[in-house]
Amino acid sequence: MGKASKAGRKKRKSGAPKWCYAIGIGSNQPLSRGLGPRAIVAAALAALDRRPFRLVARSPVIASRPIGPSQRTYANAVALIETDEKPMEVLGYLQMLELAARRRRARRWGTRTLDLDMLLWSGGIFVGNRLSVPHPAFRTRGFVLGPLRAVAPRWRDPVSGLRVAHLAAKLAKAKPVDRTPRPR
Repeated sequence: MGKASKAGRKKRKSGAPKWCYAIGIGSNQPLSRGLGPRAIVAAALAALDRRPFRLVARSPVIASRPIGPSQRTYANAVALIETDEKPMEVLGYLQMLELAARRRRARRWGTRTLDLDMLLWSGGIFVGNRLSVPHPAFRTRGFVLGPLRAVAPRWRDPVSGLRVAHLAAKLAKAKPVDRTPRPR
């Protein structure tokens, strides 16, 4: 069991909390039946608009370069969903969607038909054995922050306190070039 903050809960008339999640979606390997990465991302977005979820917003699908050994370009997007489900229940559902898309967890940063990551949660911070929210690396990945900024620019990172738009601008800011001193 993880620990969650109470911040971000929205009470409904029934008294059950309604949570909002930002879900990162990525694909860079087609399915054997001919679905390419962009179509897989579109199918994942559609699946995130079925019970027990409600799709609140979806970013445009972007192309991004892979991290690690994979050579295939990724299709990436972010979905904002609402649900009464807690983080571990949402994780179970996301992993079922990945399995349905024939996701194989063979190699870190390898090709994948579907990758679904819980980026942020309106409950703040959640730490469990198999899940940490916010996603530990979302602040350093332009292919996540760009789509996330498109749907939730004002959402605050509960760790840094910065808004998504600020995190994205900080990441995009030009970095100084490392220079090797010239021999004399």
